[in-house]
Amino acid sequence: MATILFPSPIFGPVKSRRLGVSLGINLLPDDGKVCTFDCLYCECGFNAMHRTKKKFPTRKEVAEALECKLKSMVEANELPDVITFAGNGEPTIHPDFASIIDDTIALRDRYCPAAKISVLTNATQITKENVFEALKRVDNNILKLDTADSGYISMLDRPTGRYDLEAIIERMKAFNGNAIIQTMFLKGIVNGVDINNTGDKYVLPWIETIKEIAPREVMIYTIDRETPQQGLQKATHEELDRIVSMLAKDGIKASASY
Repeated sequence: MATILFPSPIFGPVKSRRLGVSLGINLLPDDGKVCTFDCLYCECGFNAMHRTKKKFPTRKEVAEALECKLKSMVEANELPDVITFAGNGEPTIHPDFASIIDDTIALRDRYCPAAKISVLTNATQITKENVFEALKRVDNNILKLDTADSGYISMLDRPTGRYDLEAIIERMKAFNGNAIIQTMFLKGIVNGVDINNTGDKYVLPWIETIKEIAPREVMIYTIDRETPQQGLQKATHEELDRIVSMLAKDGIKASASY
């Protein structure tokens, strides 16, 4: 079972399926995974497989490393399309997340003003005011919502603490359209349970929730790399295209990554 762990605090740039040339910021330690979800499909593996011994990079370390990398990219005339907070877990759990966002905006404006700032987040922390306000300041706050079914989220995403789906959805609505929703669609049998979320049982309630959230865009995708849980399968092009078409009928901008 192959898993991927990223350097910290800066990695890449890498070619993102959804975002273009992406310079990564990993606010988690580089020796393991720290996340408020323990998703069956996570490319970083299960949380228990990669316990960390190192501390989070400090705000100062992140800013210095980012500035150094941006300077070298400017000199090489190879600027990123996007600066993306991702890495070995959930970036918004860093205690200085909001301040690091401010530092990143300032450095982006100085060295590569055309680049967008994106945050890939599982949205578990958006009920915290400082995280919510920081995410409002970035170009692309990409919020995970794999279904509108709390039981399915418990089975697939496996929150490590208290997870109030209704509260998360209400907070997503509070972005007033300035948000992107990201959803994983997949299939397979896990412990004898069918986890296919591409059918109407899960898609129709999810679409109704998306309409309530009214994001500016929806990104749907499927498995791209080996997963820690055996038995998971990619959603097909046809299944993803069907979901995009259903969203389009409701006037919702959507794209699929295969």
